[in-house]
Amino acid sequence: MTRPLTRRKVVVTGMGVVCPIGHSVDALIGALREGKSGIRYMPEWEQIAELKGRLGGNVEGLDLKKRYPRKKRRTMGRVALLATYASEQAVEQAGLTEETLTGGRLGVAYGTTSPSNQAMEDFCGPLFNHRTMRGLDSTAYLKFMTHTAAANLTQFFGVQGRVIPTNSACTSAAQAIGYGYEAISTGKQDVMLCGGAEEQHYATAVTFDLLMATSVRFNDRPEESPRPFDARRDGLVVAEGAATVVIEAEEHAKARGATILAELVGFGTNCDGAHMTANSRKGMAGAIRLALEDAGLTPGDVDYVNAHATATDVGDIEESHATFDVFERPIAVSSLKGHMGHTLGACGAIDAIACVRMMQDGFLAPTLHLEEVDPRCAPLGYVREVTKASPRTVMSNNFAFGGVNTSLIFRRPEE
Repeated sequence: MTRPLTRRKVVVTGMGVVCPIGHSVDALIGALREGKSGIRYMPEWEQIAELKGRLGGNVEGLDLKKRYPRKKRRTMGRVALLATYASEQAVEQAGLTEETLTGGRLGVAYGTTSPSNQAMEDFCGPLFNHRTMRGLDSTAYLKFMTHTAAANLTQFFGVQGRVIPTNSACTSAAQAIGYGYEAISTGKQDVMLCGGAEEQHYATAVTFDLLMATSVRFNDRPEESPRPFDARRDGLVVAEGAATVVIEAEEHAKARGATILAELVGFGTNCDGAHMTANSRKGMAGAIRLALEDAGLTPGDVDYVNAHATATDVGDIEESHATFDVFERPIAVSSLKGHMGHTLGACGAIDAIACVRMMQDGFLAPTLHLEEVDPRCAPLGYVREVTKASPRTVMSNNFAFGGVNTSLIFRRPEE
Protein backbone atom coordinates (compact mmCIF):
# COMPACT_ATOMS: atom_id res chain seq x y z
CA MET A 1 0.00 0.00 0.00
CA THR A 2 1.31 3.47 -0.89
CA ARG A 3 0.06 6.96 -0.17
CA PRO A 4 -0.93 9.15 -3.12
CA LEU A 5 2.06 11.28 -4.08
CA THR A 6 -0.02 14.45 -4.35
CA ARG A 7 -1.04 14.50 -0.68
CA ARG A 8 0.67 16.73 1.85
CA LYS A 9 1.89 15.30 5.14
CA VAL A 10 -0.12 16.44 8.16
CA VAL A 11 1.40 16.95 11.60
CA VAL A 12 0.21 17.81 15.11
CA THR A 13 1.71 20.99 16.58
CA GLY A 14 -0.60 21.92 19.45
CA MET A 15 -2.91 20.24 21.95
CA GLY A 16 -5.28 21.40 24.68
CA VAL A 17 -7.73 19.66 26.96
CA VAL A 18 -10.11 20.19 29.86
CA CYS A 19 -11.86 17.16 31.33
CA PRO A 20 -12.92 15.56 34.64
CA ILE A 21 -9.35 14.49 35.44
CA GLY A 22 -7.47 17.62 34.43
CA HIS A 23 -7.53 21.13 33.02
CA SER A 24 -4.46 20.69 30.80
CA VAL A 25 -2.69 18.04 28.77
CA ASP A 26 -0.05 17.55 31.47
CA ALA A 27 -2.78 17.15 34.11
CA LEU A 28 -4.60 14.62 31.94
CA ILE A 29 -1.47 12.52 31.44
CA GLY A 30 -0.58 12.73 35.12
CA ALA A 31 -4.04 11.49 36.08
CA LEU A 32 -3.82 8.60 33.61
CA ARG A 33 -0.48 7.58 35.10
CA GLU A 34 -1.78 7.87 38.66
CA GLY A 35 -5.01 5.95 38.04
CA LYS A 36 -7.16 8.92 39.03
CA SER A 37 -10.94 8.72 38.63
CA GLY A 38 -12.97 11.80 37.73
CA ILE A 39 -16.35 10.22 38.48
CA ARG A 40 -18.62 11.32 41.33
CA TYR A 41 -22.17 10.82 42.56
CA MET A 42 -24.45 13.61 41.28
CA PRO A 43 -26.78 14.68 44.12
CA GLU A 44 -28.17 17.45 41.90
CA TRP A 45 -29.81 14.74 39.81
CA GLU A 46 -31.84 13.40 42.75
CA GLN A 47 -34.67 15.72 41.67
CA ILE A 48 -35.36 13.22 38.88
CA ALA A 49 -36.73 10.36 40.93
CA GLU A 50 -36.86 7.86 38.06
CA LEU A 51 -33.22 8.35 37.07
CA LYS A 52 -31.26 5.20 37.87
CA GLY A 53 -27.74 6.13 36.80
CA ARG A 54 -26.57 8.99 39.02
CA LEU A 55 -22.86 9.08 38.30
CA GLY A 56 -21.17 11.78 36.25
CA GLY A 57 -17.81 13.14 35.26
CA ASN A 58 -17.64 16.93 35.65
CA VAL A 59 -15.01 19.60 35.09
CA GLU A 60 -14.56 20.91 38.63
CA GLY A 61 -12.76 23.94 40.04
CA LEU A 62 -12.78 26.06 36.88
CA ASP A 63 -14.89 29.23 36.63
CA LEU A 64 -15.05 29.81 32.90
CA LYS A 65 -17.40 32.78 33.18
CA LYS A 66 -14.83 34.67 35.23
CA ARG A 67 -12.08 33.79 32.77
CA TYR A 68 -13.73 35.43 29.78
CA PRO A 69 -15.26 38.95 29.67
CA ARG A 70 -18.97 39.13 28.94
CA LYS A 71 -18.38 40.61 25.48
CA LYS A 72 -16.39 37.49 24.52
CA ARG A 73 -18.78 34.96 26.04
CA ARG A 74 -22.22 36.48 25.45
CA THR A 75 -22.93 33.93 22.68
CA MET A 76 -21.25 31.03 24.50
CA GLY A 77 -22.96 28.35 26.55
CA ARG A 78 -20.83 26.06 28.69
CA VAL A 79 -20.01 23.78 25.76
CA ALA A 80 -18.48 26.65 23.77
CA LEU A 81 -16.64 27.94 26.83
CA LEU A 82 -15.05 24.52 27.35
CA ALA A 83 -14.11 24.39 23.67
CA THR A 84 -12.53 27.84 23.86
CA TYR A 85 -10.54 26.97 26.98
CA ALA A 86 -9.06 23.85 25.37
CA SER A 87 -8.42 25.65 22.09
CA GLU A 88 -6.49 28.48 23.76
CA GLN A 89 -4.09 25.88 25.16
CA ALA A 90 -3.62 24.27 21.76
CA VAL A 91 -3.09 27.58 19.97
CA GLU A 92 -0.53 28.66 22.57
CA GLN A 93 1.44 25.41 22.34
CA ALA A 94 1.42 25.58 18.54
CA GLY A 95 2.65 29.17 18.65
CA LEU A 96 0.08 30.40 16.16
CA THR A 97 0.21 34.11 15.44
CA GLU A 98 -2.76 36.39 14.86
CA GLU A 99 -1.71 36.61 11.22
CA THR A 100 -1.97 32.83 10.87
CA LEU A 101 -5.25 32.64 12.78
CA THR A 102 -6.94 35.31 10.69
CA GLY A 103 -5.23 34.88 7.32
CA GLY A 104 -7.79 32.59 5.72
CA ARG A 105 -5.51 29.55 5.45
CA LEU A 106 -6.53 28.30 8.90
CA GLY A 107 -9.90 26.70 9.53
CA VAL A 108 -11.93 25.14 12.31
CA ALA A 109 -13.39 21.63 12.43
CA TYR A 110 -15.25 21.07 15.69
CA GLY A 111 -18.20 19.09 16.95
CA THR A 112 -20.47 18.20 19.84
CA THR A 113 -23.09 15.58 20.53
CA SER A 114 -25.41 18.29 21.88
CA PRO A 115 -25.10 22.07 21.96
CA SER A 116 -25.64 23.87 25.28
CA ASN A 117 -28.50 21.96 26.88
CA GLN A 118 -28.62 24.43 29.75
CA ALA A 119 -29.09 27.35 27.35
CA MET A 120 -31.78 25.37 25.56
CA GLU A 121 -33.57 24.67 28.85
CA ASP A 122 -33.39 28.34 29.88
CA PHE A 123 -34.92 29.39 26.57
CA CYS A 124 -37.42 26.61 25.91
CA GLY A 125 -38.68 26.21 29.48
CA PRO A 126 -40.59 29.51 29.70
CA LEU A 127 -41.55 29.42 26.02
CA PHE A 128 -42.85 25.85 25.88
CA ASN A 129 -44.32 25.62 29.37
CA HIS A 130 -45.80 29.10 29.76
CA ARG A 131 -45.94 30.48 26.21
CA THR A 132 -44.09 33.61 27.25
CA MET A 133 -41.09 35.49 25.89
CA ARG A 134 -40.45 37.34 29.13
CA GLY A 135 -36.89 37.06 30.31
CA LEU A 136 -35.67 35.20 27.24
CA ASP A 137 -32.07 35.90 26.23
CA SER A 138 -31.71 37.29 22.71
CA THR A 139 -28.44 35.38 22.32
CA ALA A 140 -29.82 32.06 23.60
CA TYR A 141 -30.09 30.44 20.19
CA LEU A 142 -26.43 31.19 19.48
CA LYS A 143 -25.61 29.08 22.54
CA PHE A 144 -27.67 26.06 21.53
CA MET A 145 -27.47 26.06 17.75
CA THR A 146 -25.89 22.83 16.59
CA HIS A 147 -22.62 24.42 15.46
CA THR A 148 -22.24 26.70 18.46
CA ALA A 149 -18.79 25.40 19.45
CA ALA A 150 -17.31 25.71 15.96
CA ALA A 151 -18.91 29.10 15.30
CA ASN A 152 -17.86 30.61 18.61
CA LEU A 153 -14.28 29.48 18.06
CA THR A 154 -14.16 31.27 14.72
CA GLN A 155 -15.38 34.48 16.39
CA PHE A 156 -13.02 34.19 19.34
CA PHE A 157 -9.90 33.69 17.22
CA GLY A 158 -11.00 35.69 14.16
CA VAL A 159 -10.78 32.67 11.87
CA GLN A 160 -11.58 33.36 8.21
CA GLY A 161 -10.90 29.93 6.73
CA ARG A 162 -13.38 27.09 6.33
CA VAL A 163 -15.61 25.91 9.17
CA ILE A 164 -16.54 22.24 9.44
CA PRO A 165 -19.09 21.47 12.20
CA THR A 166 -19.14 17.75 13.00
CA ASN A 167 -22.12 16.81 15.12
CA SER A 168 -21.98 13.04 14.99
CA ALA A 169 -22.37 12.10 18.66
CA CYS A 170 -19.37 10.16 19.99
CA THR A 171 -17.40 10.50 16.74
CA SER A 172 -17.77 14.29 16.57
CA ALA A 173 -14.19 15.09 17.60
CA ALA A 174 -12.62 12.21 15.68
CA GLN A 175 -14.43 13.19 12.50
CA ALA A 176 -13.40 16.82 13.07
CA ILE A 177 -9.76 15.76 13.20
CA GLY A 178 -10.23 13.53 10.18
CA TYR A 179 -11.96 16.15 8.06
CA GLY A 180 -9.39 18.73 9.11
CA TYR A 181 -6.68 16.31 8.04
CA GLU A 182 -8.33 15.90 4.64
CA ALA A 183 -8.63 19.68 4.19
CA ILE A 184 -4.90 20.08 4.81
CA SER A 185 -3.65 17.04 2.91
CA THR A 186 -5.53 18.16 -0.21
CA GLY A 187 -4.24 21.74 0.04
CA LYS A 188 -7.52 23.44 0.94
CA GLN A 189 -6.11 24.75 4.23
CA ASP A 190 -2.67 24.95 5.83
CA VAL A 191 -3.75 24.74 9.47
CA MET A 192 -6.87 23.46 11.25
CA LEU A 193 -8.12 23.73 14.83
CA CYS A 194 -9.89 20.42 15.36
CA GLY A 195 -11.71 18.81 18.26
CA GLY A 196 -14.90 18.46 20.20
CA ALA A 197 -16.68 19.46 23.38
CA GLU A 198 -19.55 18.42 25.62
CA GLU A 199 -21.23 19.99 28.64
CA GLN A 200 -22.77 18.03 31.48
CA HIS A 201 -26.55 18.20 31.83
CA TYR A 202 -29.15 15.94 33.39
CA ALA A 203 -30.90 15.61 30.03
CA THR A 204 -27.90 13.67 28.75
CA ALA A 205 -28.03 11.35 31.74
CA VAL A 206 -31.75 10.81 31.21
CA THR A 207 -31.21 10.06 27.53
CA PHE A 208 -28.77 7.24 28.17
CA ASP A 209 -30.75 6.03 31.17
CA LEU A 210 -33.81 5.55 28.97
CA LEU A 211 -31.64 3.56 26.57
CA MET A 212 -30.58 1.37 29.52
CA ALA A 213 -26.96 2.20 28.74
CA THR A 214 -25.84 3.82 32.01
CA SER A 215 -24.02 2.38 35.00
CA VAL A 216 -26.57 1.90 37.81
CA ARG A 217 -24.99 -0.53 40.29
CA PHE A 218 -22.16 1.72 41.45
CA ASN A 219 -24.05 4.83 42.61
CA ASP A 220 -22.60 4.30 46.09
CA ARG A 221 -19.10 3.54 44.71
CA PRO A 222 -18.45 6.06 41.95
CA GLU A 223 -14.72 5.39 42.09
CA GLU A 224 -15.36 1.87 40.69
CA SER A 225 -17.24 2.76 37.50
CA PRO A 226 -17.32 2.71 34.51
CA ARG A 227 -15.48 -0.55 33.77
CA PRO A 228 -14.68 -0.98 30.05
CA PHE A 229 -14.15 -4.60 28.98
CA ASP A 230 -14.60 -5.80 32.57
CA ALA A 231 -16.86 -8.73 33.40
CA ARG A 232 -18.65 -6.60 36.02
CA ARG A 233 -19.29 -3.57 33.83
CA ASP A 234 -22.87 -2.32 33.81
CA GLY A 235 -22.90 0.69 31.52
CA LEU A 236 -21.38 4.05 30.71
CA VAL A 237 -21.06 7.21 32.80
CA VAL A 238 -21.79 10.53 31.07
CA ALA A 239 -19.15 13.24 31.37
CA GLU A 240 -18.13 16.64 30.05
CA GLY A 241 -14.98 18.13 28.62
CA ALA A 242 -13.29 19.53 25.54
CA ALA A 243 -10.13 18.88 23.58
CA THR A 244 -8.47 20.59 20.64
CA VAL A 245 -5.55 19.66 18.41
CA VAL A 246 -3.78 21.98 16.01
CA ILE A 247 -2.85 20.12 12.84
CA GLU A 248 -1.06 21.57 9.85
CA ALA A 249 0.82 20.79 6.69
CA GLU A 250 4.30 19.55 7.53
CA GLU A 251 6.01 22.08 5.26
CA HIS A 252 4.00 24.90 6.85
CA ALA A 253 4.98 23.78 10.35
CA LYS A 254 8.67 23.51 9.42
CA ALA A 255 8.65 26.87 7.66
CA ARG A 256 7.52 28.65 10.81
CA GLY A 257 9.79 26.61 13.11
CA ALA A 258 7.00 24.81 14.96
CA THR A 259 7.66 21.80 17.16
CA ILE A 260 6.13 18.71 15.56
CA LEU A 261 4.48 16.47 18.17
CA ALA A 262 3.27 13.69 15.89
CA GLU A 263 2.27 12.92 12.33
CA LEU A 264 -1.37 12.18 11.50
CA VAL A 265 -1.06 9.52 8.81
CA GLY A 266 -4.47 7.90 8.42
CA PHE A 267 -8.20 8.48 8.74
CA GLY A 268 -11.08 6.14 8.06
CA THR A 269 -14.80 6.66 8.52
CA ASN A 270 -17.91 4.85 7.35
CA CYS A 271 -21.47 4.05 8.39
CA ASP A 272 -23.18 0.74 9.17
CA GLY A 273 -26.50 1.79 7.68
CA ALA A 274 -28.21 -0.82 9.83
CA HIS A 275 -28.98 0.18 13.43
CA MET A 276 -29.20 3.50 15.27
CA THR A 277 -27.67 2.44 18.59
CA ALA A 278 -25.76 -0.81 17.99
CA ASN A 279 -22.64 -0.44 15.84
CA SER A 280 -21.80 -3.55 13.85
CA ARG A 281 -18.57 -5.50 14.09
CA LYS A 282 -18.26 -5.41 10.31
CA GLY A 283 -18.69 -1.64 10.13
CA MET A 284 -16.18 -0.93 12.90
CA ALA A 285 -13.61 -3.23 11.33
CA GLY A 286 -14.28 -1.54 8.00
CA ALA A 287 -13.39 1.90 9.36
CA ILE A 288 -10.19 0.52 10.86
CA ARG A 289 -9.22 -0.99 7.51
CA LEU A 290 -9.99 2.29 5.75
CA ALA A 291 -7.61 4.14 8.09
CA LEU A 292 -4.86 1.58 7.49
CA GLU A 293 -5.35 1.85 3.74
CA ASP A 294 -5.31 5.65 3.92
CA ALA A 295 -2.04 5.52 5.85
CA GLY A 296 -0.47 2.91 3.56
CA LEU A 297 0.06 0.63 6.56
CA THR A 298 -0.59 -3.00 7.41
CA PRO A 299 -2.10 -4.19 10.72
CA GLY A 300 1.37 -5.28 11.79
CA ASP A 301 2.60 -1.68 11.67
CA VAL A 302 0.33 -0.53 14.52
CA ASP A 303 1.63 -0.87 18.09
CA TYR A 304 -1.38 0.18 20.18
CA VAL A 305 -5.11 0.81 19.84
CA ASN A 306 -6.99 3.34 21.96
CA ALA A 307 -10.47 1.84 22.12
CA HIS A 308 -13.80 3.65 22.26
CA ALA A 309 -15.07 1.05 24.79
CA THR A 310 -17.68 2.88 26.88
CA ALA A 311 -18.45 -0.07 29.22
CA THR A 312 -21.75 -1.05 27.64
CA ASP A 313 -22.44 -4.77 27.43
CA VAL A 314 -22.72 -5.36 23.69
CA GLY A 315 -20.62 -2.40 22.57
CA ASP A 316 -17.40 -3.51 24.25
CA ILE A 317 -17.76 -7.06 22.98
CA GLU A 318 -18.42 -6.05 19.38
CA GLU A 319 -15.59 -3.52 19.37
CA SER A 320 -13.12 -6.03 20.76
CA HIS A 321 -13.98 -8.55 18.05
CA ALA A 322 -13.87 -5.90 15.31
CA THR A 323 -10.37 -4.99 16.49
CA PHE A 324 -9.25 -8.62 16.58
CA ASP A 325 -10.77 -9.30 13.17
CA VAL A 326 -8.39 -6.72 11.70
CA PHE A 327 -5.23 -7.24 13.73
CA GLU A 328 -5.51 -11.01 14.30
CA ARG A 329 -3.22 -10.78 17.32
CA PRO A 330 -3.39 -9.63 20.95
CA ILE A 331 -2.47 -6.03 20.13
CA ALA A 332 -2.21 -3.66 23.11
CA VAL A 333 -5.60 -2.05 23.76
CA SER A 334 -7.03 0.27 26.42
CA SER A 335 -9.86 2.75 26.94
CA LEU A 336 -9.76 6.06 28.82
CA LYS A 337 -13.46 5.92 29.75
CA GLY A 338 -12.72 4.21 33.09
CA HIS A 339 -10.83 7.31 34.24
CA MET A 340 -13.26 10.04 33.21
CA GLY A 341 -16.46 8.55 31.83
CA HIS A 342 -17.82 9.16 28.35
CA THR A 343 -17.22 12.74 27.23
CA LEU A 344 -19.28 12.08 24.09
CA GLY A 345 -18.48 14.76 21.50
CA ALA A 346 -15.08 15.44 23.08
CA CYS A 347 -13.79 11.90 23.54
CA GLY A 348 -12.20 11.47 20.10
CA ALA A 349 -9.90 14.46 20.61
CA ILE A 350 -9.09 13.56 24.22
CA ASP A 351 -8.18 10.05 23.05
CA ALA A 352 -6.04 11.44 20.22
CA ILE A 353 -4.12 13.71 22.58
CA ALA A 354 -3.49 10.84 24.98
CA CYS A 355 -2.21 8.74 22.07
CA VAL A 356 0.26 11.43 21.03
CA ARG A 357 1.56 11.81 24.58
CA MET A 358 1.89 8.05 25.03
CA MET A 359 4.21 8.03 22.01
CA GLN A 360 6.12 11.03 23.33
CA ASP A 361 6.43 9.82 26.91
CA GLY A 362 6.97 6.10 26.23
CA PHE A 363 4.07 4.48 28.07
CA LEU A 364 0.64 2.94 27.60
CA ALA A 365 -2.28 4.10 29.74
CA PRO A 366 -4.40 1.34 31.26
CA THR A 367 -8.14 0.78 31.32
CA LEU A 368 -9.09 1.81 34.85
CA HIS A 369 -11.20 -0.75 36.78
CA LEU A 370 -10.41 -3.57 34.36
CA GLU A 371 -9.97 -6.45 36.80
CA GLU A 372 -11.38 -9.44 34.92
CA VAL A 373 -11.77 -9.29 31.15
CA ASP A 374 -15.22 -10.37 30.02
CA PRO A 375 -14.68 -13.83 28.49
CA ARG A 376 -17.01 -12.83 25.65
CA CYS A 377 -14.49 -10.21 24.51
CA ALA A 378 -11.85 -11.05 21.92
CA PRO A 379 -8.32 -12.12 23.02
CA LEU A 380 -6.62 -8.72 22.82
CA GLY A 381 -3.68 -7.39 24.83
CA TYR A 382 -5.74 -5.49 27.39
CA VAL A 383 -3.56 -2.96 29.22
CA ARG A 384 -4.46 -3.07 32.95
CA GLU A 385 -1.63 -1.02 34.44
CA VAL A 386 0.65 1.79 33.33
CA THR A 387 3.09 0.06 31.02
CA LYS A 388 6.46 1.28 29.81
CA ALA A 389 6.52 1.04 26.03
CA SER A 390 7.83 2.70 22.88
CA PRO A 391 4.86 2.84 20.53
CA ARG A 392 5.77 4.30 17.15
CA THR A 393 2.37 4.05 15.49
CA VAL A 394 -0.94 4.21 17.37
CA MET A 395 -4.60 4.05 16.41
CA SER A 396 -7.54 5.81 18.04
CA ASN A 397 -11.05 4.47 17.35
CA ASN A 398 -14.46 5.99 18.08
CA PHE A 399 -17.96 4.79 17.26
CA ALA A 400 -21.29 6.62 17.47
CA PHE A 401 -25.06 6.36 17.31
CA GLY A 402 -26.28 6.11 13.76
CA GLY A 403 -23.65 3.48 13.02
CA VAL A 404 -20.92 6.07 12.47
CA ASN A 405 -17.40 4.64 12.76
CA THR A 406 -14.05 6.46 12.80
CA SER A 407 -10.39 5.52 13.05
CA LEU A 408 -7.34 7.79 13.26
CA ILE A 409 -3.68 6.75 13.03
CA PHE A 410 -0.81 8.78 14.51
CA ARG A 411 2.92 8.17 14.17
CA ARG A 412 5.96 9.48 15.98
CA PRO A 413 7.59 12.24 13.94
CA GLU A 414 10.70 11.35 12.00
CA GLU A 415 13.91 12.28 13.78
